Amino acid sequence: MAIPSGSPHLTSQDTRRLVLQMAAPLREDGPGGQVTHFLALLQDRLPLWLGVLRDLEHRAGRGQVRDNLVVVARAGIGYYADVQSAALPVFSSPAVAVRFRHALKANGLGPPAEVTPLASYLREERLLGRVAAEVDPEASARLLLAGCLRHAFVELFVGADAGPSRETAAEEIVRELRLEPR
Repeated sequence: MAIPSGSPHLTSQDTRRLVLQMAAPLREDGPGGQVTHFLALLQDRLPLWLGVLRDLEHRAGRGQVRDNLVVVARAGIGYYADVQSAALPVFSSPAVAVRFRHALKANGLGPPAEVTPLASYLREERLLGRVAAEVDPEASARLLLAGCLRHAFVELFVGADAGPSRETAAEEIVRELRLEPR
């Protein structure tokens, strides 16, 4: 049931089903093990996160671009903070990491599932003149996601007090993309 990333028809239920499909070949631990915990967390959090990204298609031309993206950055930091701590022990096994990578690709849940809707939104806003003409939507989408991932990573390893709050970080990430037309 591979659904192409960026499909507007991918629902939360479809995403959960895809996570379950990819789970079977990854499990090498019993119930309650690290892989099982990670997959359960992913099944819960990934549909919500992808839903936030897909909702952007309805936001083009509405509200402020900055405000729309701060919502995404805030949700991204939360998503990455939630799943990273569970993912790290799982990926200490190279065999599981390789199987996970293959399962993501086979089920259309890899990085394009995050980048594509965000880049599409930025592209649409650029066409509307609300994002600068020289902005590269794909690169900007990857940078926003990278900023979210980094903030969550620092929180996990150094503590939430080691940097700005999630809200401030989300605002800074979006501001420093410098998307506004001059």
